[in-house]
Amino acid sequence: MKLETLSENRSHGGVQGVYSHHSEVIGTEMTFSVYLPPHSEGETLPVLWYLSGLTCTHANVTEKGEFRAACAEHGIAFIAPDTSPRGEDVPDAEEEYDFGKGAGFYVDATEEPWRKHYRMRSYIERELPELVAANFPLEMSRQSITGHSMGGHGALSIGLRNPDHFRSISAFSPIVAPSQVPWGEKALGRYLGDDRSSWREYDAVALIEDGTRHDHILVDQGTADDFLEDQLKTSLLSLACAKAGMEPTIRMQEGYDHSYYFISTFMAEHVAWHAERLKA
Repeated sequence: MKLETLSENRSHGGVQGVYSHHSEVIGTEMTFSVYLPPHSEGETLPVLWYLSGLTCTHANVTEKGEFRAACAEHGIAFIAPDTSPRGEDVPDAEEEYDFGKGAGFYVDATEEPWRKHYRMRSYIERELPELVAANFPLEMSRQSITGHSMGGHGALSIGLRNPDHFRSISAFSPIVAPSQVPWGEKALGRYLGDDRSSWREYDAVALIEDGTRHDHILVDQGTADDFLEDQLKTSLLSLACAKAGMEPTIRMQEGYDHSYYFISTFMAEHVAWHAERLKA
């Protein structure tokens, strides 16, 4: 797969790059960012994936996430893909911010007209890892994943489905049970159809209820988040983990909201937490 360099900038001794390629899985051009910390020639780097939230692209965390200093300190590559397919031929719901472009929910859609392009699960789990492994000095046996909001849902569900691929999972303000909240019911119903049993593999709480396990999960959630009670429902994750005998670290951060002011405050702690597990 041909990779096009859109930009590269020196930062904290490493390089922040933005790249594009044609995705066979998605069927469109896709853009993503990669931060490579300073490293020796021939050295390979562990990887932290970051999945963005509703309405976002790779650019939000790349420009506002404040992760580079921590990644440089710990020697971790940071990869941020887009949230959904883009392009004129991609179907969209233009007047709905929480569905369509910018709201791919990291699923492989099965319903028309979404099924051709909305295949973010396969893109994140298979195609993009193969692409970056072929083009960057990465050690793909050492990967972790994090994300925000809709991307927190993606990080939790992808990480839980692939515990052998991801040593640790973290999330900022994640949608922990999309099958039980308006954002998720809307997206999963229209992308996957009315059979709610097919939704469970995209729902962290349901995955845990169905027997999926992971020993290393960290969640930060702001108490002043306007979406907490109706859309995020962090307490459901706590309850599911307790019933399953799992012991995640779930921190309610007093006074923080849903924004990148919140994410950037705790990003370095997440990078350091993942670093401990990536270097073990």
